[in-house]
Formats: sequence, C-alpha cells, structure tokens
Amino acid sequence: MTQPEIEIRRAWRHAVGHDHDRYVDALMIRYSEPHRYYHTATHIMMVVRNVHDVAAMSACQPSAELVAAALYHDAIYDPRSDDNELRSAALAAGDLVELGWSVERCALVKALIVATAGHSPTAGSVIADTQFLLDADLAILGAEPHSYQAYVNGVRAEYYFVDDDRWRTGRGRVLQGFLDRPQIFATDYMRAEVEHRARANIEAELATLR
Repeated sequence: MTQPEIEIRRAWRHAVGHDHDRYVDALMIRYSEPHRYYHTATHIMMVVRNVHDVAAMSACQPSAELVAAALYHDAIYDPRSDDNELRSAALAAGDLVELGWSVERCALVKALIVATAGHSPTAGSVIADTQFLLDADLAILGAEPHSYQAYVNGVRAEYYFVDDDRWRTGRGRVLQGFLDRPQIFATDYMRAEVEHRARANIEAELATLR
C-alpha cells in the first residue's frame, strides 16, 4: 500500500468510520485515473496534511466535514469540464447521505468543495473551514521551487489537449488573478509562512509564459 493510500484511508476512518471502506476504495480508483498527473492521491494526501497543519496553527482541530471535503474535493476531475467541483460535491453528499450523515452536514461538505472552484473564501458560518481548505489546496503555490515546478508540469500534462498559445493565455490569466489579490492565502499562518514564496513562484512561471 502506498503512502498516499495509507494516509487517505486513515483520514477517512477518522472522519467517517471503519465500516465503509468501499467508499474510500472508489475514491482511490478515481484518484488513480490515467489522465491525472497532479490531481492524484498524492495531492489529496498533501491537502489532508495541510488541512491539519493550517487548522492546528489556528488552535483548531479539523472537523470531520472539513476532512471529508478534503478527501472528495477533486474526486471528479476532467480538465475539459468546468463543473468538476459541483460534481465532486454532489458525489460527496450522495455518499455521505448513504452513510447516515445529516442533510446539514452534507450541505457543509458540499459548500466547502464548491468553494475550491474559485478559491475565494465565502462569508457565513463555514468561513473558518473554508479558509483552511482553500489554503490547504493552494499550499503548493508556496512550495519550494522544485516542488512548484513539478506541480506546473503535472497540470500542463493534464491539459495536453490545449495548444501552447492557448495554454500561455489561459494559465497566465489564472496566475495573474492570484497576483492581483491583496493576499493569496486566507489564514494569517499561511500568509506569514508562504505568501512571499508563492508570489515569487507565480512571477517566475509568468516570466516563462511571456
């Protein structure tokens, strides 16, 4: 069993329970789909780790709903589609309802996953969990340059069907959008730790696209 699988199964059992392995089995199959190069089980493992780290630095323990959202947030990933987050959220809610979670808990998981579409925290009672998940998902932006480059290479491989000109335009627009924000990260901890490096990584990548 690989390290990502070990950690994903451990997170699932802590958040959801020990008697529902067929659901996490299905997730592992999804995260091993051959068109995935970055959005794999390794990414999910890292997001789960980051959720715990970011929450801990805010003196919190991540809720079961937050961990479930981390586990499911990229369950459906088709680079040609623009509704992956909505479909992943629906899949998560459907599975968790079958497992006996309340409508309210499932709605929270859905809201968290949908928020990853735009990576902008929303107002309301889920704001802290939303911040934790979005910062955990975006943590790769503030990684060391070699890890950041591996992420870029993986995402480019997933978008193999996009020609270089369209890739430069589209990717550049996304990156510039991050730079135009007052801050990339939502939590004080992530802003203090990696905001500067994230901006440096993004600037360096933009330079290669121009």
